[in-house]
Amino acid sequence: MKSIIALCIGLLSGILSIAQSRTSFTIELVPVLVEGFDGLQSYAWASNNEFVLLVGGRKDGLHQRHPFSAFARQGNNTELTVIDIKNKKAYTRSVLSLQSSIAEQLQSTNMQFYQQGNELILIGGYGYAESKKTHITHPAIIVIKVKEIINAILNDKSISEYILQLEDERMAVTGGRLNKLNNVFYLAGGQRFNGRYNPHGPDHGPGFSQQYTNQIRKFTLSTTSGKISINNYNAITDSVLLHRRDYNLLPQFNKDGNEILAIFSGVFQYEKDVPYTTIIDISQNDVRKVEGFNQQFNHYHTAALSLYDRSNKANYAVFFGGIAQSYKDTAGNIVKDENVPFTKSISVVQRTGQEIKEFLYPKEMPGYLGAAAEFIPANKKYYAENGILQLDKISKEPVVAGYIIGGIESKNANVFWSNDANSSKASGIIWMINISNSK
Repeated sequence: MKSIIALCIGLLSGILSIAQSRTSFTIELVPVLVEGFDGLQSYAWASNNEFVLLVGGRKDGLHQRHPFSAFARQGNNTELTVIDIKNKKAYTRSVLSLQSSIAEQLQSTNMQFYQQGNELILIGGYGYAESKKTHITHPAIIVIKVKEIINAILNDKSISEYILQLEDERMAVTGGRLNKLNNVFYLAGGQRFNGRYNPHGPDHGPGFSQQYTNQIRKFTLSTTSGKISINNYNAITDSVLLHRRDYNLLPQFNKDGNEILAIFSGVFQYEKDVPYTTIIDISQNDVRKVEGFNQQFNHYHTAALSLYDRSNKANYAVFFGGIAQSYKDTAGNIVKDENVPFTKSISVVQRTGQEIKEFLYPKEMPGYLGAAAEFIPANKKYYAENGILQLDKISKEPVVAGYIIGGIESKNANVFWSNDANSSKASGIIWMINISNSK
């Protein structure tokens, strides 16, 4: 393990020089080992001080291409996990004793989620449901009391009283993202997928139904008297701009300093099973494509961090590893692979006013890591209310900005068509992300 850590640090040390020359900040990745954490991917999360709560997701790697082994119930995450970052220890609690509809949804993968104060909002998610004897996208929303459920897990107390659920067909979404603008929830993109996954389509082998939402579903929430209420619901439909899933949704500031949300890439195009490369900006009154730009790297959902340099009015979106159609080979050439492989790329999309550009760090992730992982902020005093890291609040001394937890770790770039079930796994690696202001 020491040799692996040394290799990680050695490979990542070169990142600092390019960050200093191309951005106003530097990034350092430091591996952290947590006792009791074996790995998780495509999960939801919330935090309370030094504790991180992980919900749902899967304990295996990339789903298999064979319908009868893809998203197998054996890979379901049947536990809630609390990671004590300070003491590097993980605690778990089974969800199987909960009401069946809640237990099944809490085992699902690719839920949409958002932490609002002490509440973790969970929407939809896909997985095997014993009550239906099949795989479904859950038509429900769950609200968890974060502090209380963490304390209950740490102290071996009951957790059921801190979980609410409301069934609602409008919440049957998986692979989208959830965020807020001006106190309104935005459930963006995603799909409803019922049945067994089958890469050959619904007419060959096990059948399924798949429907992209092509929408942003806007609403407010209230949780009073032990009940969840969805209020002020309306939907924006655009079958071109919003036909995507498994993407990265990041908060940003526009040229006027107003908060927006930006959709980066995602899948799949209508004509071919390849990613979108456009960016879609979402404001309170508008949804539009960013003209004149195509994102080359980091096309699927991956660990990502949004930063803002107020003095230069510059947004930076940093993507750590993951899956992409393009990557740099050992000769330094940009290669386009229609198989859309795992890559080791660390890329940045920089936006300043009307100018937008993308670049790679010269050094890469120390392995095929990052896909289906999350970046989890560590110290909220450095962040704006919308979750953007504010560089003007950081000095030249490195600060712990957050952690990348889990995700998929792949042995090779292209493993989807392999018959080897062990070609990828849920990563047990946690990366501490240190940020410093280089101005």
